[in-house]
Amino acid sequence: MSVIRSSRLGASLALAALLCSSAQSQIRAAPGGPATPDAGALFAKDVPPGGPAPRGADGHPDFTGFWKGIKEANKPVGNLGREEPGFLLPLTPAGREAQTFLRTKTIDPEALCILGGIPRHNASALPFEILHTPKRLAFHYLYNTHRVIPIDGRAHEADPEPAYFGNPVGSWDGDTFVIDSIGFKDSKDGKVWGDENADPVSDQIHVVERWTRPDADHIHLEMVVEDPKYYTHPLKYSRTWVHARDRSEGLAEYACNENNIDAAHLGPGPGAINPDGTRGYAQPVLPKDPPGPEAYAIDPRPVGTRKP
Repeated sequence: MSVIRSSRLGASLALAALLCSSAQSQIRAAPGGPATPDAGALFAKDVPPGGPAPRGADGHPDFTGFWKGIKEANKPVGNLGREEPGFLLPLTPAGREAQTFLRTKTIDPEALCILGGIPRHNASALPFEILHTPKRLAFHYLYNTHRVIPIDGRAHEADPEPAYFGNPVGSWDGDTFVIDSIGFKDSKDGKVWGDENADPVSDQIHVVERWTRPDADHIHLEMVVEDPKYYTHPLKYSRTWVHARDRSEGLAEYACNENNIDAAHLGPGPGAINPDGTRGYAQPVLPKDPPGPEAYAIDPRPVGTRKP
């Protein structure tokens, strides 16, 4: 049996397991609440359409709820290129340079407790909670991150301060809730990944999200990402989430920067990008017996000088 030692491979596998475990620990269910097959899980199985979508005081669909993603065949969740042929993003030369930088020189910002932002949170495997009023809609994400969308007719700020979630404004197009965002941070600072695969976004990005709630148990997103600095044409990303069947589920308190002891030992990049467009190292068959403690020993050498 080969032993995974403290290398980029080992660090990436450990990070994946750590983030998954941490994420699941943030999903709480009320004590004594009804048990369902998906309770506490990050994903949910799709369900048949429920009754009509609930509506708010303004007559529009109400998006309030705890929402879990569903897995779709040949649609890698965390990849902005999921709609592109071969999952390959149409990078400009500047985009290719930025992607190489992120994948070889930067550690996953979320592992360092930096906000994921948009579009990454829409391309995340993690569930989220929405609280919706006629004048504001708030996304509450795992890792205790939030995004508030005003729905009061305001325009974008004339010169917005670059932000992880940009400068969003909300509006209605019939029963479709539209979020239009500009004013984002650029990946060139190494603190922003556009998705789970360390793909870049620039300060020229313009994101339009069209959210619908076709029935009580589903919400759907059609997102277009325009970024002429890093991509040769707009990126389209669509996805559906289902309402958590265990209505007692929600988000628990989580302090990412408390006792984050692994941050100093993580290597750069997302790991290998598999043929199916997903992040991480392919492990089709796990060893029957787990490796011993020596496999997880911390390598004291700087990351750039380590060798397997």
